[in-house]
Amino acid sequence: MNAVQVAPAPAPHATGVELVRRAARGPVRRRRLVIAGTAVLVLALFAARTLLGDYTITVPDFFRILTGTQIPGASFILMEVKLPRAVLAVLVGFAFGVAGAVFQATLRNPLASPDVIGISAGASASAVVAIVAFGWSGSMVSLAAVVGALGCAVVIRLVAGPGGTHRLVLAGIGLAAAMLSVIHYFFTRADEWDTQLVLRWLTGSVSQANWSQIGVLALILVVLLPLVAWAARGLRVVELGEETAYALGEGPARQALLLVLATLLAAVGVAAAGPVAFVAFLSGPIARFLNAGRTTLLASGFVGAALLVGGDYIGDYAVGNVNFPVGVVTGALGAPFLLWLVATGRTGRRAS
Repeated sequence: MNAVQVAPAPAPHATGVELVRRAARGPVRRRRLVIAGTAVLVLALFAARTLLGDYTITVPDFFRILTGTQIPGASFILMEVKLPRAVLAVLVGFAFGVAGAVFQATLRNPLASPDVIGISAGASASAVVAIVAFGWSGSMVSLAAVVGALGCAVVIRLVAGPGGTHRLVLAGIGLAAAMLSVIHYFFTRADEWDTQLVLRWLTGSVSQANWSQIGVLALILVVLLPLVAWAARGLRVVELGEETAYALGEGPARQALLLVLATLLAAVGVAAAGPVAFVAFLSGPIARFLNAGRTTLLASGFVGAALLVGGDYIGDYAVGNVNFPVGVVTGALGAPFLLWLVATGRTGRRAS
């Protein structure tokens, strides 16, 4: 009689390894779903911004115009008004979203975004001074905005010293108030023509988008975003705290590099569209919520793009014939969230 052969029981460690693998696959799968979902949302809003509105353009006509066919009226509206505005909103929103997420994750504070701690205000103040005091225009104003943002970042870091993120946030808020005073002072001294330019640097708008501006911004982002991705490889470790990050090899140099790159992203975004309020501030927390509390820079960028494109569409068509700059819409969304963070005490260090 043949003996019944029993299969050997799996080694105890095999089950444990499989459980670990399954646990690791869950967050990866969710992250991919969040990135794909936010990307689809941006695409849908982009389509709405370019095809819908006061002048509707059909999908076949959209592709015909892109391939060079001239359609009276539609070609000009799409190529000179709707499309550049939507493309600029996507690029600027993505830059703001990534910059805000890097600041909040690196400094472990949801208030530490460029538009809250004064970096965007510094860029705006420099641009306004360049317009009113020196009579500059075009690319020189944009360059002044970038220099102003970097200068404010340095001042905030020096004033805050080694006192932690709370001191940095407080220093940034104080500097932002000072920069707003500078903006308002020069606004009162601006002539009628300059007033229209200065208003753009008070609220933020993509209404003046043009293809040369988009080309320069796209080229800068092609350089900056891969650098941010490379520098952010240890971002999850940085979020655990300074001591843990240092122990695991993520020293202050890597964190400083991340903050410099994020400052540049915010600066070029402000230089292209002005200080669009709260896009950088909102993008990171929304993406973290969708991704179960984990920072995802790519998803944060897509959320920022969605906020800017959607906000621009709402500002144009939500209230009859009145057109609001996109900064007014995003400011209305971000202010209640900021108050909620303060009221619930969720402004301290996180280590998720």
